[in-house]
Amino acid sequence: MPRGILFLLVVLFPILASAQPMTEHHMMASGMHMPEAAMPTRPGQSAFAAIQEVVQILEADPATDWSKVNIDALRRHLIDMDNVTLHAEVANQPIENGMTFMVSGAGEIRESIQRMITVHATAMNGIEGWQFVAVTTETGASLTVTVPSPDIEKLRGLGFIGVLTRGMHHQMHHLMIARGGDPHH
Repeated sequence: MPRGILFLLVVLFPILASAQPMTEHHMMASGMHMPEAAMPTRPGQSAFAAIQEVVQILEADPATDWSKVNIDALRRHLIDMDNVTLHAEVANQPIENGMTFMVSGAGEIRESIQRMITVHATAMNGIEGWQFVAVTTETGASLTVTVPSPDIEKLRGLGFIGVLTRGMHHQMHHLMIARGGDPHH
């Protein structure tokens, strides 16, 4: 290796090694821009992402009535969704042409279960011939779902949480909550 190159490596290596990488903040402050492909696209947490998406929709809509917007109500609803999805206990009971899901939890989880299941049963009852009956219980709620005969295996495969995910009403429901409306009535 020529001496000149070796000298440069010996002298410059410590300087280069100690140099701090330029962060996005430093790049923005200095007027530099990161290429689009280098930017993360996920906000890192699903409830945060849902709220961020709704806020972007509201900000893009010139008709948004900011005096009615209630992002905290959407946050509370997403907490309910998280409690039911991740923390509720579910017991499945096959019945003729359907299933009864006994959903339970304590404290805040019980309250989330009661809110979510009754609202979902009302929103989805009768769609595609599926019938929903929700009853609140001391520990949560029961959800009885009866379906046309060809859908029995589908219902059993979906289970409780799969049943709750059916229907593309969730996204509009979230937007309605954020706009300050009560989509439950």
